Amino acid sequence: MDFEPASFVVNLRELKLEQALTLLQQGGYPLPQQQDASPAAWLQAVIDGLCDLSLRDALTGLTNRRHFRAVLEREIDRVARTGESALLLILDIDHFKRINDTHGHESGDQVIQAVGRRLSDCVRPMDTVARYGGEEFSIVLPNCQPTFGLAVAERMRVAIESRPVKLRSGHEVHISASVGGAYAPQWVRSSVSLWMERADLQLYCAKTEGRNRVCLEQAAISSVSAEEKGMLFGVSASELQEEPDDE
Repeated sequence: MDFEPASFVVNLRELKLEQALTLLQQGGYPLPQQQDASPAAWLQAVIDGLCDLSLRDALTGLTNRRHFRAVLEREIDRVARTGESALLLILDIDHFKRINDTHGHESGDQVIQAVGRRLSDCVRPMDTVARYGGEEFSIVLPNCQPTFGLAVAERMRVAIESRPVKLRSGHEVHISASVGGAYAPQWVRSSVSLWMERADLQLYCAKTEGRNRVCLEQAAISSVSAEEKGMLFGVSASELQEEPDDE
């Protein structure tokens, strides 16, 4: 059945695609010209664009929090099956409230965008960078050996600190960031929350030790919680806690 372009355009309002097109335009998502594609192909491109936007943070274009947690779920499953290492980093811009208070929230947004770009420049295609919320970013690095983890995290920290952010107002802002990280326990089916808690604890250490630094949990001494043991052995955490540890 052949579709007439005119009738297809008439149906846009009924399908509420005008709002979708506005979102795609604001997100900078390219669409084929209607005259260059069939109606079905053009509509599929709109759907694909909306799906992509739903996975990304509107301000930075990075992976958003919801999608990042799904990425972590898959990585936890991979580490449990293969035993390969994986590093989770949580990065927080230091004294970000001071930037907002001094230069305004629009300038704060520019700083967040600049940090997102610098982090993206530091990672491999297989890594995932996300804006996790506010001025906090999360990065997961699959197959990242413990011998390289600190160097990778330091590269990110230095990339952020190395040069000021030029604001549209003409001012320059010198920024730094604190980084905490933890490895997923190998051969253990952990959970996103437990992995995030470990990395967040290291971020807290970086903050309390003076900011603008990296703190990583050492993979060799990564502890396995009772809850994680339960996931591995199929027993409850309370049952494991009742059992005495072997000497």
